[in-house]
Amino acid sequence: MLLRPTFLLAVLLAAPALAQQQDPLVPPPPLFQPQVDDPMLIPAPPATRQVGTWDEALGLVRERSTDLRTAQANVQRAEGRWRQALSLLLPNARVSAGVAYDILNPNNPIGLTGAPVAAQPGAERQPTVPLGSGTVSVTQSVVDFGAWRGLASADKAEDSARANLEDVQRRLTLGLARTLVATVAAERTAEINRVGLRRALERAALTQRSFELGAGTQLDVVRVRQDVEVARQALISGDEQLHRAREALGLSLGFPQEVGVSTSFNLQGLVEQTRATCAPLKALSERPDLEAARTNLESTRESRRQASAGYLPSLGLTSGLNALTTDPGPGRVATWSIAAVLSVPIWEGGLRGGLVRERAGLEQQAAESLERTRREVDVEVVRARRSVEVAESLVKTATESRELAAKTDQLTRRAYEVGRGSSLELVQSGAALRQAELSLALREFELVQARLDAFLTEARCDW
Repeated sequence: MLLRPTFLLAVLLAAPALAQQQDPLVPPPPLFQPQVDDPMLIPAPPATRQVGTWDEALGLVRERSTDLRTAQANVQRAEGRWRQALSLLLPNARVSAGVAYDILNPNNPIGLTGAPVAAQPGAERQPTVPLGSGTVSVTQSVVDFGAWRGLASADKAEDSARANLEDVQRRLTLGLARTLVATVAAERTAEINRVGLRRALERAALTQRSFELGAGTQLDVVRVRQDVEVARQALISGDEQLHRAREALGLSLGFPQEVGVSTSFNLQGLVEQTRATCAPLKALSERPDLEAARTNLESTRESRRQASAGYLPSLGLTSGLNALTTDPGPGRVATWSIAAVLSVPIWEGGLRGGLVRERAGLEQQAAESLERTRREVDVEVVRARRSVEVAESLVKTATESRELAAKTDQLTRRAYEVGRGSSLELVQSGAALRQAELSLALREFELVQARLDAFLTEARCDW
């Protein structure tokens, strides 16, 4: 009578228990424990530079972020534009001085314009040769609608730049949090992949042992070895994702290299830590990107009105004082004048009309940009709020799925050991367990990310 290989394996594995029942004084032999040793099981080397706290990471962003410095430079530019617009409404004073000499008529005193300066008969002071002269001029705008509109446009542009800076700070905070979560998730994934490879190697050793005892076939060995190679592929791919996540974190922090996350980093408290940096909005309309788009629309509207005001006349005052050197010196004030200047535009070749049309187009573009931003913000907020509930449900189902996969793998392995299961079931249960563990880890990180997104989409960050 021929015995089936699975029956032989069951007898071999059950022999220690039978021996223990027959002779309680004889200790049972140890159960078979697969010993695996593979270079790929060595943990991924840590990054050269690591961050340990949220404050440390945020401090590096403040110091090294090019986006932040660009936004700050835009605020500086807007302040400069506002000052330039204000200068058209403030008094402007100018002083000029020089010395003139007539080469053809050396004895005639001349001014800086080349016109001769007549000497006054009988006067005690006569112009000197060469003649030194100076001029002080002051101008003041009295009525200039275009300048006032230009100042209003520059003021709104400055508000838009400041709001954009706040939005950049919010987006940098959100981007940093996402990158940190992604890096920690990649670290965890790499660790799970190594655990999965170790289990696959252990199943391969168990299958090889069964084949050596005559309870398995060559097909079982090849099938399990194929599962080992699949686990290796997942490990290699996971390590590459880890390197990319570290590189992305390094770029976020301003370093052209990999930056890792310390094992002491408190990922679960990340939402509470961001609350110390950002504050929730009282109303969604106060979000910085909406404010930036709204004030930019107001700036372009005032800019169009400035161009239209160019058709209106302007009134200004100007005063000039001229002095020259005399003999005996040092000199005398020759003239002091004050004048009111009325400027009426008549024809500029269509320049003003073209400027009005151009700025009207810019105003229309700003209005459409505001509407697009408002729609995107509404969808983003609704999606962020919904993502928290979805992530919580996915974590719950992933936890149950992982528990069931672990139980299935345990029972399948035990059934294979006693000869009731096949290698195909062993491979399938192992692959399902690896996938369930990866899914659970990713769902947990997605929940943290969803909570961060839900908070930061309705927050204002002021560093």
